[in-house]
Amino acid sequence: MATPQPPAPEETPSKTPKIASAPESTPITTPPAVPENYEEQNVHAVYEQIASHFSSTRYKAWPIVKSFLQSLAPGSIGLDVGCGNGKYLLVNPDVFIIGSDRSTNLAKIASAHQPHSAIVADTLALPHPESKFDFTISIAVIHHLSTPARRREAVSSLLSTLSSPSGKALIYVWALEQSSSRRGWDSNNPQDVMVPWVMRTGKKLASDGSIETPASEQTFQRYYHLYRAGELEEDIKAVGGVVVESGYEKDNWWAICSRGGASG
Repeated sequence: MATPQPPAPEETPSKTPKIASAPESTPITTPPAVPENYEEQNVHAVYEQIASHFSSTRYKAWPIVKSFLQSLAPGSIGLDVGCGNGKYLLVNPDVFIIGSDRSTNLAKIASAHQPHSAIVADTLALPHPESKFDFTISIAVIHHLSTPARRREAVSSLLSTLSSPSGKALIYVWALEQSSSRRGWDSNNPQDVMVPWVMRTGKKLASDGSIETPASEQTFQRYYHLYRAGELEEDIKAVGGVVVESGYEKDNWWAICSRGGASG
């Protein structure tokens, strides 16, 4: 396992809306009675509303994701499951990626990245044939699933798309250990939390014509499961996968994994 490195600070483009610094998260103490309904309310519905604003803050490829995509053989065909605004679809022009997202509005934004395609699909109900793809990436997606069983099912779903034994998946999830980040979480914090997204819209001008404050502000709460060190690897192994490499980047745990001997 790669040695965890101190998280790099997140960059924010100078001309895009900004998120409030160090928003307060709320611990979740009661497991959801109906996980599907809970995620619909606290994840999917939120991203539908914040899609445009969220997209404006997601523009730069993370180094390890970029390196993974650029290492692929020319002509490789793969998936970006939970592609968001599609920022990874064009990282390597020599491969073809089918993006998917549970949010219709984010999938519409991603679909602009031709010649790649983007569809609306759920991580737990992917419409793709099994064992046909050279690679799959899932970046900051699985941590939105609200039970251990559903998170492991998502890992299994990703692995099932891969050709074997050569196919590889890259998975990223938010880390519990973020003591150096603006969030300040560490191993003593709760793992299941609601994290606010502050959306500012419009502009209020000062008397001299400069921008003083946003005209309006709205806060949305999103569910996250924060992964402790080693938990992602445990989930991969629990569903029969093999961890090829793993580590820490930008307040996330990541792992490259394969199907581990299943025939494709």
